[in-house]
Amino acid sequence: MKNVSGSKKGRPGAVRSGRKGNKQVGSGGQGAQALEGRKPTPKAEDRPYHPAGKRKAAKERYENARGRHGASSSPQQRTGRPPQRKTDDSELVTGRNSVLEALRTKTPSTTLYVAARIEVDDRVKEILALANHRGVPIMEIMRPELDRITGHDSVHQGVALKVPAYEYAVAEDLVERAFAKDEVPLVVALDGITDPRNLGAIIRSTAAFGGHGVIVPQRRSVGVTASAWKTSAGAAARTPVAMAPNLTQTLKSLKSMGLFVLGLDGDGDVELDGLELADRPIVIVVGSEGKGLSRLVTETCDAIVSIPISSATESLNAGIAASVTLWEVARRRRAE
Repeated sequence: MKNVSGSKKGRPGAVRSGRKGNKQVGSGGQGAQALEGRKPTPKAEDRPYHPAGKRKAAKERYENARGRHGASSSPQQRTGRPPQRKTDDSELVTGRNSVLEALRTKTPSTTLYVAARIEVDDRVKEILALANHRGVPIMEIMRPELDRITGHDSVHQGVALKVPAYEYAVAEDLVERAFAKDEVPLVVALDGITDPRNLGAIIRSTAAFGGHGVIVPQRRSVGVTASAWKTSAGAAARTPVAMAPNLTQTLKSLKSMGLFVLGLDGDGDVELDGLELADRPIVIVVGSEGKGLSRLVTETCDAIVSIPISSATESLNAGIAASVTLWEVARRRRAE
């Protein structure tokens, strides 16, 4: 029977290579041969770019410096690791409490803006005295101009302080500092929270209930902005905030240091008033109000904790949920 298509007889759709004698050769162990003669993988502390290697190098530098000069250095110098990220530009800290706390804690400042004909109270007097003592330039400007530079929705109370970009800590350092003080670490981590007011409120609660710091992810998360400074009422100057390139990996790293990871969720398997890990080193992970905890973070948690609330309320604000949990942990630790 004649082939109507004019193609060669054979299986329809089959493609036959015209080349002969060119058999495709497999790897034949070439990959294994290429690896022959390589040395064993160095230990983590012997790898200069590994965190353990950096800690080892920093410790050696610190001991050498102490041996030469007989003096100690600050915690950040001891770590030998620079902050992981800075915000893109300088920030304006607004509000009398926030500005005063920033000056009291000697936060690097470049300019103090004061509204003309400001009503002077004790806080303003101390702000001006501290700025003069530290040599911070003071600029008196009209209130409409202060409104403009701080944002028209900002409640600046007649003062604003220009500070450099925020320098974030390293998450592991928060724990190391707590252990160095012979304290039980208590850290709060945020998962997907984008409202700076929530961050500011959580920073404030962390400081109030004896926490050692807050961790924010590098992506899809709020950073320490002027609004966060304002909401924290100055606590951001005293409570370190760390930046995590990958929150899940950071939580696993903290677990390897002996911390328990507790996630907050309305459908948790443990109720807050029945929590038995409060006296242990812990990280409290707070998710966003809409999506809650991400899947990978949930899988990393040692326990998912829920806060018993009235049926009239569906859920709690992230900042309030963190505050309630921190209060309960602090209460249980005092009882112990």
